[in-house]
Amino acid sequence: MATFCDVVLPVPLDRAFTYKLKDDNGPPIGGRVVVPFRNEKLIGVVTRLHDEAPPVEARLIEAVLDQEPILSAELMELATWIAQYYLAPLGEVLRSMLPLMAEVRRSVSYRISETGLTILVEGAEQGSSRRSRRTADEQDIEYTVLNYLSDGEPARSGKLRHATGATAELLTSMLRKKWLLRETEAAPRDARRLVRYAVLEADSRPPKLNDNQLAILAELAGAGGSLPVPVLRRLEVPATTLQTLVKRGLVTIEERPAAFHLTSATRPAAAQYVLNQAQQTALAHIETTLDGEGFGACLLHGVTGSGKTAVYLAAMEHARLAGRSAILLVPEIGLTPAMAAQLHSSFGGSVALLHSALTPDERAEQWYRIRRGEARIVVGTRSAIFAPAMNLGLIIVDEEHDQSYKQEEIPRYHARDVAVMRAKISGATVVLGSATPSLESWRNAETGKYGLIEMKERVNQRPLPIVDLVDMRLEFQETGKESIFSRVLLERAKAAIDRGEQAIILLNRRGYSFAVLCRACGEKLQCENCAIALTHHKPIIPGETIANPAGQRLKCHYCGYVKTVPKRCPKCESEHLFYLGAGSQQGEERLQELFPHARIGRMDRDTIRNRFDMEHLLTRLHSGEINLLVGTQMIAKGHDIHGVTFVGVVGADHALGLPDFRAAERVFQLLTQVSGRAGRGDLPGNVLVQSYYPEHYAIQCAAAHDFRAFVKKEMQYRKWMHYPPHATLANIIIQSQRLEEAAGWATTLGRSFAAMPLEHVRVLGPASAPIVRIKRIYRFHLLLKSEKRQALARTLRAGLAQAEALGIPRRNLIVDVDAVNLM
Repeated sequence: MATFCDVVLPVPLDRAFTYKLKDDNGPPIGGRVVVPFRNEKLIGVVTRLHDEAPPVEARLIEAVLDQEPILSAELMELATWIAQYYLAPLGEVLRSMLPLMAEVRRSVSYRISETGLTILVEGAEQGSSRRSRRTADEQDIEYTVLNYLSDGEPARSGKLRHATGATAELLTSMLRKKWLLRETEAAPRDARRLVRYAVLEADSRPPKLNDNQLAILAELAGAGGSLPVPVLRRLEVPATTLQTLVKRGLVTIEERPAAFHLTSATRPAAAQYVLNQAQQTALAHIETTLDGEGFGACLLHGVTGSGKTAVYLAAMEHARLAGRSAILLVPEIGLTPAMAAQLHSSFGGSVALLHSALTPDERAEQWYRIRRGEARIVVGTRSAIFAPAMNLGLIIVDEEHDQSYKQEEIPRYHARDVAVMRAKISGATVVLGSATPSLESWRNAETGKYGLIEMKERVNQRPLPIVDLVDMRLEFQETGKESIFSRVLLERAKAAIDRGEQAIILLNRRGYSFAVLCRACGEKLQCENCAIALTHHKPIIPGETIANPAGQRLKCHYCGYVKTVPKRCPKCESEHLFYLGAGSQQGEERLQELFPHARIGRMDRDTIRNRFDMEHLLTRLHSGEINLLVGTQMIAKGHDIHGVTFVGVVGADHALGLPDFRAAERVFQLLTQVSGRAGRGDLPGNVLVQSYYPEHYAIQCAAAHDFRAFVKKEMQYRKWMHYPPHATLANIIIQSQRLEEAAGWATTLGRSFAAMPLEHVRVLGPASAPIVRIKRIYRFHLLLKSEKRQALARTLRAGLAQAEALGIPRRNLIVDVDAVNLM
């Protein structure tokens, strides 16, 4: 029997840790355990059982959470591949794959350190330090915390904050100064979502009852004999009445699984879809690949409105009838309600939903339904690729080009590429679908790595929308004023509304204005924590969507920092502040002024905060309650509203100026996708794109619906400059809270790369990142490019080894393989 186990933990260290087993009832390989790590209790996954004692005394495991492996051998193999390919610690990868934190109860406690005791004594003798960056009030709270903990006993985080008035940020600051020690506890908990039901006893003989008791019994009888206790609490009777009925044996209390809200959206059943010839051809290709032995990959390139979703549903049905599971990935949580409704109408209760907007208990519940085989059809965002689907046969990645499939935290995996690898490991078929495929996927199809399926026409022979361009330079010359909307855009929007149709306006900026400048000194109001301009917002009046001019605020969309709008410039005291640019909030306000009788809605991150907000808005849109929708790029992603005949695009070309080699590709994709929202019903659609650079090839090709022409032009530039897909790319980010430290590490690492005998690898930098500071962390980066992926991987590993030798902490290095966001 094994005495020790190796455990990988969710820490930025690429190694396993050895722990001693408590007894013979040890964990299985692939099972989860709770173990001590420094001053914390962490959840790890066992990777090995053995009798090899480590060179230092091994600590005991605290608890065993699983009696059998929580992940299949296929998923463990996938986790190992992700760790190796993306150079991420295996423990961090496994944490992302297991959405089961609801099964563990975690608590955080604080204890005073030796340094903290010294500071407390010195403070009593000498007073507070004048060199502190904290205000006097904050310093008082710091000493209050130290006094509270001076007996040496730990205190729970919530109790400490309540007793002293300390914020989480203040406690974190005291940790950094080593005044406090943090300790965490972790213990198993029951994550089942249960609801207490009152159940009427059928054989009971009711004695003489009062009116309140009769009211409850009547309510239960009218509901078929049982009701949730919270529903009965709404009756105007005392809370003790139900307890009395339970004591008398007339009612019993049962705990039942809580119902899961899949979606409120309503969609036609799959049986109503009749596939046309192009859809049948696409489906036949996928079914042939599915029925074959082993792995297969297909790129489904279909124009907007060509009916790709119907093909997805039919392919998933084919997989289900063959006794296999299917996973459908969508890029945004906002797309899951409609897609989940379509899947539910086709497959009923065998559908599971996985995305980050679910509560931890809901995610665990859905995960186990999939693992038990109760749900053979899975739909969700990028993390759903890790669903423990049994006998996986089909993976579909809808809108495969979307950059939200790339995780922007460790492990920095790309769900599209992970989907391909998982299909390969499982012997399944993967289908990548898009009207605007990424150039990487298109290149793989051109070279024969993926099969290519094309759907070149819309369903029912509906025409693609006519796209017109408005040169905003000429608009300014003719009108003599700067306007958000051109004259022709307003005319077309009004005409569509007057005809009883719907219109969409894309204004791809959040907030009211995207920057505030001082006209006197040129100072730009920036975030305290990030090197980015603060966005001007107006508050929303409760129950309405229109902004309130009072109580305006400036907000950072990176760290969440908020401040009120100053009356004077903080640098020169000038009153002349200028609000630059227009966001979706200002666009909505302006449209409300121009079209007072229009029913306007807005779709952006400020109005859509959870999945229920999105469901509510889409329901209003489908019903026609909203006839003019304004919003950011959220409105461009996959929504199928048949009443929309006009789409206006405002300011999408500003992205062409971003320091990113994918800028043109993203603008082309955005314009093509949002144009595809028009004319999806019986009436033809038209699109108007406002631009200050209408001659740019990305805009011209999007207006002509010519994907191949765009690819030909863009591929030339990528090849000349050695960018993907003609090369592989990695971005190394060096970060620290101290500018000089981050710059020094970046310089040292850059020299280390320069001294290496590099083969087939180019190193650019180091240089400051385009956004040099985010959340008070300074950032520098190096770009590595290579035409040979293995050479790039070797160089990255050598660079990490050099960084360790140079004393650069691993937590201060981010390695982003196949980087999508270079900002």
